Amino acid sequence: MIAPSSTLFRYISRQFLVHLLILMLILLGIVMIFDIIEFLRRAATLQQLPFGLLLSMSLMKLPYLGERILPMGVLFASIYTCWKLNRTSELVVIRSAGLSAWQFLSPIILCAMIIGGLSTAVLNPVSSIFLSRYQQLDRVYLQNNVSLITVSKTGIWLRQPSEQGYALIHSDSFDQKAWQLNKVIILFFDKQDNFLRRIDSPIAYLRDGYWDIHQLLLSDKKGGLQSLETQRIPTELTSQKIEESFADPDTISFWSIPEYIHIMEDTGFPVTRISLHFHALLAQPFLFAAMILLAATFSLRLSRLGGIPYLVVLGVAVGFFIFFLQSILEAFGISQKIPVLLAAWSPAMIGLLLGSAALLHLEDG
Repeated sequence: MIAPSSTLFRYISRQFLVHLLILMLILLGIVMIFDIIEFLRRAATLQQLPFGLLLSMSLMKLPYLGERILPMGVLFASIYTCWKLNRTSELVVIRSAGLSAWQFLSPIILCAMIIGGLSTAVLNPVSSIFLSRYQQLDRVYLQNNVSLITVSKTGIWLRQPSEQGYALIHSDSFDQKAWQLNKVIILFFDKQDNFLRRIDSPIAYLRDGYWDIHQLLLSDKKGGLQSLETQRIPTELTSQKIEESFADPDTISFWSIPEYIHIMEDTGFPVTRISLHFHALLAQPFLFAAMILLAATFSLRLSRLGGIPYLVVLGVAVGFFIFFLQSILEAFGISQKIPVLLAAWSPAMIGLLLGSAALLHLEDG
């Protein structure tokens, strides 16, 4: 293997990183333009919103988009780097020096794995913060939906509109099978955030269009108390909306996911999706390494042998196939058709095996 301090190691690493940076800037610029156009289209049917707000929302979403397209950037940058080394005959010089494909690919693989690790450990926490803020603004200004659901150490918190303002619902735990909240407290506020009344109940059920509350104690702001056997409170929340509110783990920092999984398990919510997301983040450095091996397999053919453009296109197609496979396995994992670990780690492992096998065949015949 090449020594980390070697000039060739630094040269190849620099080439790859520069190409990756340029490609990511181009891709992010294109994505941001289309994102702003989509915001303008959605805002055109609603109240007039300042362009600065839409621009800030697009910028808040940008780290998340960068995290999503980073694997494609790694794939394209590695293909272009290998193709450029081949086109300028630098690959011929490197091979004439007695270095195998594994040796001169090692700096690119190492850089890709470091980038994958930084993406998981640094970029993901940053993107989760901005994405969470973006989704809040999107709900308020573009979706006109202020129903919020939060799971914390203190239990489950739900916010929903009411006739006079809004209601905050707290529950210690949740039974998903019966859609049942236990030890419920409901606080009602007007639109000026003034307290109106409170409901305490040991149990409440989510029905079609209302909360079915049993054995409740109703207290108003003047201190009056009233006991009722049952009461219905209208709600726009449905079982699907509640499930979807926990279906976006991208708003949770990588470092907070283990604690969040523990809280979700304690409160009775399913953790399959968030567990799958966590393991996919852990597997990301290996997925990036797989992208390098696959790209090299289709980009290292000597120019004099011809057929380079077709191989490059085939390499891109194989890369897209890996991402498509990742989506398919993720769907199977979420539906619990296959184990979470298998769904999260299979794309990276399959990519590594395919890339390694193809590169071994290319090198050793």
